[in-house]
Amino acid sequence: MKERILKRFSDEITALDRELKFELPKEIKRARELGDLRENAEYKAAKERQEIVQARIAMLQKRVREIQLMNLDRIPRGRAGFGSTVHLRGGNGDIIVYQLVMPEEADAEKGLISTSSPIGRAILNKEEGDEIKVVTPAGNREFELVKLITIHND
Repeated sequence: MKERILKRFSDEITALDRELKFELPKEIKRARELGDLRENAEYKAAKERQEIVQARIAMLQKRVREIQLMNLDRIPRGRAGFGSTVHLRGGNGDIIVYQLVMPEEADAEKGLISTSSPIGRAILNKEEGDEIKVVTPAGNREFELVKLITIHND
C-alpha cells in the first residue's frame, strides 16, 4: 500500500517535472514572441501554471518524505489501523466493508476510507466486537466492528 502511493506520487512528480522543464518553457517562449507581456493572456496563463506545478511538486515531495518515514511495524496488531479492512454492522443489520487508507487514496464509493475522515478516526484502534459511534454532518451513526483484518494479517 505504501509502495503503491509512493509509485503514484513519483509518477506524478516525473510528469509535472517534464511539464515544468520542457513544455512550459516552450509555451512561455511562444507567448513572449507575441509581444507586450502586460496584456498577454497566454504568457500570464503559462506563468500561473508554472507556479501551480512548482507548488504541486513541492507538496508531493513533502508527502513522499512523510510516507517514507512511516513505520508500518508501529501499526497495532489486533486493532484497526492504517491498511486495516473492517466489516461493520450498521443499525439495520447490513454489513459495510471499509479499508482504512491515506487521504490520497480515499474513495468512499470503493470502500476506501481515509484515516483522517470522521468514520476513519472513529474506527482507529477499535477491536472486533467494539461499538463505533460516528458523528457525521448527516447525524450520528452507530456500528459494530464484526470482523477486522489488519495489514499484519495479509
